[in-house]
Amino acid sequence: MDVLLWGVLPYVTLLLLIGGTIWRYRYDKFGWTTRSSELYESRLLRIGSPLFHFGILVVIIGHAMGLVIPESWTEAIGVSEHTYHVVAAGFGIIAGIATLGGLAILIYRRRRTGPVFMATTTNDKTMYVVLTAALALGVYVTLIGMVPGAEGVNYRDTVSPWFRSIFYLRPDVHAMSEAPARFHIHVLVGMLVFAMVPFTRLVHAFTAPVHYLFRPYIVYRSRDAARTPGNRSSRPGWAPVGTKDRQR
Repeated sequence: MDVLLWGVLPYVTLLLLIGGTIWRYRYDKFGWTTRSSELYESRLLRIGSPLFHFGILVVIIGHAMGLVIPESWTEAIGVSEHTYHVVAAGFGIIAGIATLGGLAILIYRRRRTGPVFMATTTNDKTMYVVLTAALALGVYVTLIGMVPGAEGVNYRDTVSPWFRSIFYLRPDVHAMSEAPARFHIHVLVGMLVFAMVPFTRLVHAFTAPVHYLFRPYIVYRSRDAARTPGNRSSRPGWAPVGTKDRQR
């Protein structure tokens, strides 16, 4: 079972993530969208969307640092494991709570706003459930690790080596199997999220609006002849023919 979960399933997840994204881009370009609903409601969206997006960005960066950077590297630059753990846990809890709060606002908005709820698909509902579970488990794992007397397990000795070994094509199944059950559940739900990305609205995360920073200015011109001297007055596109005014 350990070989199946930690030696085979990660590659199935990568296959679905990469292959599914390529398939989606090739065959469903018009569906590559978040289906924006700002037109129907904007007050809650202005609060929930930044909370969720900025929070999830910090969560992703924190996971990348913890999983990719070995413990020996941070110690080599003078950062002790205790200091790293305190800083990472502090930022992780703040980012996790902010992300969960933003997601809760977005879900509430989607449920309470009629047109937005009508546009919500079964796919969207499933995605919200799995994403909420992954975030809640992440916050729970972080909080448990900070409780005095809790089972002291450094994920950088278990989960991180296993994660890096996947990309070496030599998955360290034993390292992952030594991690507590709470890490196992969190990782499994996380892999489910990544496997679902190409087939949900989460795929828009791969479309970073970098071009927005370099796009040319948009020039607006008024149609009001009084404010734009020199422009000829607009003519009606349709003039009545055969009416009473014409007969007079």
